[in-house]
Amino acid sequence: MAVGARSGHDGPEERPERPVPSAAAMTDDATGRPDPDPRSDRRPDEDLGPASGPAGGPAADDGGSGDDGEGEDTARDGRGPQRPRSFWKELPLLIGIALVLALLIKTFLVQAFSIPSDSMMNTLQRGDRVLVDKLTPWFGSEPERGEVVVFHDPGGWLEDGKTPEPNVVQKVLSFIGLMPSAEEKDLIKRVIAVGGDTVSCKEGGKVVVNGKELDETYLYPGSVPCDPAFGPVKVPKDRIWVMGDNRQNSLDSRFHMELAGGGTVSNDEVVGRAVVIAWPVTRWATLPVPATFDQPGLNQALAVAPGAAGFAAALPLVLWRRKKRAVRHTAE
Repeated sequence: MAVGARSGHDGPEERPERPVPSAAAMTDDATGRPDPDPRSDRRPDEDLGPASGPAGGPAADDGGSGDDGEGEDTARDGRGPQRPRSFWKELPLLIGIALVLALLIKTFLVQAFSIPSDSMMNTLQRGDRVLVDKLTPWFGSEPERGEVVVFHDPGGWLEDGKTPEPNVVQKVLSFIGLMPSAEEKDLIKRVIAVGGDTVSCKEGGKVVVNGKELDETYLYPGSVPCDPAFGPVKVPKDRIWVMGDNRQNSLDSRFHMELAGGGTVSNDEVVGRAVVIAWPVTRWATLPVPATFDQPGLNQALAVAPGAAGFAAALPLVLWRRKKRAVRHTAE
C-alpha cells in the first residue's frame, strides 16, 4: 500500500541549481562596470582597487608601480625628491663643531704643552708634549708634593728669557687647543713643598721637607739635590715651592727668593698637573708622584696644625670655667 507519492524515479531528489548570471547581467547598464557584491557594504560607485581598463577589465601592467605614480604627482607639484646634503656643504658645520669642542676641552679638561728646555730631564725632555689636567682644579683640587705642574710666570722668572714669537696660525691653533700652548710665559717644575711646609737643603746633602729627607731617584743622572744650598724656608699658605729634576740646569724657586713670595708660586698661578707624555709616541708615559713623597711623617706639620688650633680654641673656655669656680668659692 502506497504511503506517499514518488517522483517517478528511484534516484535521490536533485535540488535545482542557482542560475549563473551572464556577463551582461553582471554589468551595470549605465556604466558597464560589474555590479557590486550584494554582500559588501561598499557603494556601487566606490573605487575597489586599481583603475579599470577598457570594458571593465583590469588596467594593463606597464611595468611600473604605485611609487611611479607618486613620483609623477611630486613632479607635477614642483617638488623633487630630497637628496642628502653634499659633503662639502656639511664640512663647514663639522669644522665649526670640532673647533668648539676643542676649545671646551682645552678650557675645562686638558691642554697640551711643549717642553722648551732641559730643566726637567730626564723626566721630561726638550720637545716632549705633555697633557695637563685642568679639570680637577675646577673642583677645588690643589697642587700636592711630587706632582709635575705647569704654572704661569709669577713675575720675573722669565724676565731675561728670549721667547719665540708665534705666527697667527700658531696663536689660533694653540688658543683652541689643537697645538701646544704658544704662550711661552708658562713654566713646568716639580712641587717639592706646599703651604705650611718647611723646606731646606744643605750643601752636598738632600732636600729636607718637614724634617724628612727626600730620596729623589727621579733626578737627572749626576745631578745633586741642591746647589746652591738654601733654607730653611717656611712656605706660605696657598703657595708652593718648586724645583726642576735637572737641578744644575733649572732656574727654580732657589734662584728667585729675592722676589715677592720668596721664590714660591701662588696656587692661583698653577694651570694644572702634567699627567702624561703624549708625544712623541716612543716617549709615551704617565707622570706619577714618586714614592718618596708618601713616606710617614712628611705631613706631620699639617697634622699638628689642627691640634694646635683646637687647643687655642679650648683655652678661653678653660680659663672661663676656672674664673667661674673662683667666684663661687669666694661667695661661699
